[in-house]
Amino acid sequence: MKKLKQATVGFAIVCLLSIGALAQTSVIQRVNLNAVEVEQIIKKFTKNEDDFRFALTNYVFNRSATIQTVGLGGLITGTYRRDSFLTFTTDGKRFEKITYHPVSTLKEIQVTPEDLEDLGGVNPFAINPQDVALYTFDYLGKEKIDELDLHVFDVRPKVIPDPDKTKKRLFVGRIWVDDRDFMIVKSKGKGMPETKRNKFPVVETWRTNVDGKYWFPAYSVANDELEFDSGQVVKLRIRVKYEDYKQGRSEVIILDDETPVPEPPADKKPATVKPEDEPSR
Repeated sequence: MKKLKQATVGFAIVCLLSIGALAQTSVIQRVNLNAVEVEQIIKKFTKNEDDFRFALTNYVFNRSATIQTVGLGGLITGTYRRDSFLTFTTDGKRFEKITYHPVSTLKEIQVTPEDLEDLGGVNPFAINPQDVALYTFDYLGKEKIDELDLHVFDVRPKVIPDPDKTKKRLFVGRIWVDDRDFMIVKSKGKGMPETKRNKFPVVETWRTNVDGKYWFPAYSVANDELEFDSGQVVKLRIRVKYEDYKQGRSEVIILDDETPVPEPPADKKPATVKPEDEPSR
């Protein structure tokens, strides 16, 4: 998220974005695993993530993203909406056909190319298995969420990428790995690096089992406050749904933000994500 040059903010909130801020209310049970056992878990879920990403290149799906700024009393001060139909090539490149994209009413920030890239990469998928050597993994123990017993890791890059030298985005945060299938089923964190004028929220993503084989992203949420180096603070809310996964390729095209997209008929307009639609935590 990039600060607008002439932005003004009518509220002041202290923003603390760190791995420590990702603490969960449920209890993580300490488990005494040695370094070899932890390394085996990492290798297993990394291998599965690689398989999962390859499998995803054979799936098409819909994504509905809503980004809002929030003022005093919870008043929505601006909205960015982008609904898309997506597929991926075998080399991981994303193709997108925008199905609904009204004019943004955001005034305090603007959505950047990095934000859009994060919607398809760092936010829902966390760690690219090709970059696993660039990360440090801290094993915290096990946590039970619903009926799943999960290994919990805090993850951070060994070195934060230099935005002046590379466009690489890395994840910092926490991941939850199923102890039977060794797949990431939940993540909470954000993309790095940040710059003086480009900050990113902490995003929490839940995955869902598709075709009894893969854990694909289902829902991403963020309720965060971005503090820019100028002292400007923006309260942000993000809701993203990933749904209707289907096997098979389809020809799609990329449209830029300047390309007008007709609004769908009223009876077919995508429903706005509501708080009651959020998954239980």
